[in-house]
Amino acid sequence: MRAPAATAAHTQQLLDQVTQFLGHPIPPVLERALRTVPRHLFLPDRIWLGDGQGGYGLCDRAAEPERWLEAAYSDASLVTQFTEGLPSSSASMPSMVVRTLLLAGLDTLPRPLSVAELGTATGFNAALLCALLGDREVTTIELDAALAEAGQSNLRAAGYTPTVVRGDAAGGWWDRAPYDLILATFSVDRIPAAWLAQTVPGGRIITPWNSAWCCYGTLALTTGQDGSAQGRFHSFAAFMPMRRPAAGTPDPAAEDGSPQTATSTLSPWEVAGGNLDAEFHVGLTVPGASFGWDISGDHAPVRLDVVDATGRSWATVDYDGHHSDRFAVTQCGPRRLWNEVTAAHERWQRLGRPSVDQHGLAIDAAGTHTPWVEAAGRKHTL
Repeated sequence: MRAPAATAAHTQQLLDQVTQFLGHPIPPVLERALRTVPRHLFLPDRIWLGDGQGGYGLCDRAAEPERWLEAAYSDASLVTQFTEGLPSSSASMPSMVVRTLLLAGLDTLPRPLSVAELGTATGFNAALLCALLGDREVTTIELDAALAEAGQSNLRAAGYTPTVVRGDAAGGWWDRAPYDLILATFSVDRIPAAWLAQTVPGGRIITPWNSAWCCYGTLALTTGQDGSAQGRFHSFAAFMPMRRPAAGTPDPAAEDGSPQTATSTLSPWEVAGGNLDAEFHVGLTVPGASFGWDISGDHAPVRLDVVDATGRSWATVDYDGHHSDRFAVTQCGPRRLWNEVTAAHERWQRLGRPSVDQHGLAIDAAGTHTPWVEAAGRKHTL
């Protein structure tokens, strides 16, 4: 069964929503691409819509064609695949797609421009790139075989024929390198060496960012002559990670040494309560540390569990339900994770509570990643 026909009104509705989100008109070249590429042709019959409470509800085109089409032309992220009960692929918010294309400079950069898109998914973003740059300039790479096949089928149905590769996007694609632009549609916590090697000097790498602590932000890098790169983070986008950080809770069997108890004046909500600027800074400077809230009441009225990627180090921070100026802390393992988090938060405070946009990243020719923050008129290496 073919997808229901979209009308000019549907497309205009989407453009209006994107414009409202951006707060300024869409540049003409990008508006033409959005009018040219019908989003509904890149969606499966079954999509999942956010329910506003952290969950998802199924929307089946066969059962609810009008609702399905309305969702297709809304400025919303639509989950298109679940794996082991968790969303594993989605159609990004069109406004996020436009912001990324703007960050890449695709409204102003000269043509022709060779681009490698990492993460084909539905193929919608690749189609926009084709509309902007031409099919011959676009290579798109997808790890998931089913997604690669579906994305290529969608692209062909819409009349686009970029090079579609089934492979690990972490390795890029050497056969078509070098590229003027590498554009990821998933988040990473480190730039793979292959991306740097496959980008021309002066080229751009645009990727959503994540850390074990905070999945948020978009990084825009410019590459150097020696394989290095410099760039800044931007405060938008939370994308699915390329590789999910290992989640976990404190594992007594993995303890390294005896647990130590103390009292902390730092509220766990200060670093894990939704302040994205603070959480981003912690995630960027306390590598491998992740958190989870325990409100079961089994240990304390509210507990923050902190664990590192190895599982050997952990910390718990307990709120007793009465005192908001002191919290019981237990730590174990080779790292004192809560001490590291506290130090990161104190540094963030001293620097004037910098936003995500004030942070950046330098990568040298050897691949060493050095984050920095711009505050008080100068850059501070973190």
